[in-house]
Amino acid sequence: MTQSHIGSAILRTVDDLRGPAGRLEALLNPGAPATPYTALVCHPHPLGGGTMHNKVVYHTMKALQTLGLPVLRFNFRGTGLSEGAHDYGHGEQEDVQAALDWLDREFRLPILFAGFSFGAHVGLQVCCSEPRIHGLIALGLPVHAEGRNYRYDFLRSCAQPKLFISGDRDPYGPIAAVEAVVARAPQPRQMVWIADADHFFAQASPSGAGERPGSKLDEVRNAIHAWAQRTFPPLIRQ
Repeated sequence: MTQSHIGSAILRTVDDLRGPAGRLEALLNPGAPATPYTALVCHPHPLGGGTMHNKVVYHTMKALQTLGLPVLRFNFRGTGLSEGAHDYGHGEQEDVQAALDWLDREFRLPILFAGFSFGAHVGLQVCCSEPRIHGLIALGLPVHAEGRNYRYDFLRSCAQPKLFISGDRDPYGPIAAVEAVVARAPQPRQMVWIADADHFFAQASPSGAGERPGSKLDEVRNAIHAWAQRTFPPLIRQ
């Protein structure tokens, strides 16, 4: 593992994360020394340009890191420098499992999962049945996107605390469709709608402020902080 300094933070390049398709390109943002949890964040659809450097993924990582958690991001197979080829959400589940195994070996701590769009759909399928996962965050949960339909029957067995965050103008996850999906998941669960936000949490109308003109990502980070601190009391915002 190599590391570089970005400002006052240390960003580590993970060299030993491997899945069945080969090496997976990954980054670890370290957390506080006595953290009670670690976190994994998964990126949106590679065929739409999704990578671990996506802005929603980055802001999710920052939200979790400022709670003291070490956060692992990686590129799915066939994305960036990750070996293998895109497998339409099937082999990518093995990639998620490999990332969880790496975090477990490295830290031996409970894990919180977060995924954006395709990353949420793929990751939830793995993490809902994972005893090492203590909490789940799904951002921009897709229902129908670019000709792809996403099913969530597996959520019925998802017992961990769950946070769902979507923009109320997300064309890939209309309010009624997402609420029907969320209703399948058992408690505890929370649904947060970001007003006037699209799939990427950008302002759907020409006004607003935040990370960039029209961005709603600050609201996303605040929602993650509020839920995590309420659900996992040991977490303290840095």
